[in-house]
Amino acid sequence: MDFINQTWSWYFSGLMIGIIMLLLIYFGKTFGMSSNLRSLCTIAGAGKHVDFFKFDWKSQRWNLLVVIGAMLGGFVAVHFMHDASNVNINPKTIEQLAALGFDSPNGKLAPNAMFGNAALQSPKMILILIIGGVLIGFGSRYAGGCTSGHAIQGMSNLQLQSLKAVIGFFVGGLIMSFFIFPLIF
Repeated sequence: MDFINQTWSWYFSGLMIGIIMLLLIYFGKTFGMSSNLRSLCTIAGAGKHVDFFKFDWKSQRWNLLVVIGAMLGGFVAVHFMHDASNVNINPKTIEQLAALGFDSPNGKLAPNAMFGNAALQSPKMILILIIGGVLIGFGSRYAGGCTSGHAIQGMSNLQLQSLKAVIGFFVGGLIMSFFIFPLIF
């Protein structure tokens, strides 16, 4: 059980991702989390109103299992396998968050004021979460996929579009972290 509870090294995790990508390529499948939103909208009946949602969602059932697995895996990891002593956040990051008014994560990956129940008590945080969610949804649709689809699946297939998207994700993340985030908070 200690092996599962400990943080795995990057090379083991990278090897596992590589093996999964090779298997997906072998079986002719493509991976991406945002494509599941299209499947869920189709299941809900959006195909009756919008042509984009008229497709055979049953061919993507396996990808819906990936989403369910990710949610269940996250739940199990947080509630049964979480070891706060295993989370090492750079002290400089904690100082920078404190300068913006956020408390120390205290064994978590993100401050409670930003991602905990406290965020749901602040109208400003609720608005930020809603706007951020809409922008992420629009951006992943506009880019033809999300970070997992482009960075993992697309780049493993050597797609130029995915390389451009990943560069855009990184540049956008840097702009957000160093310029927009301090303005918002």
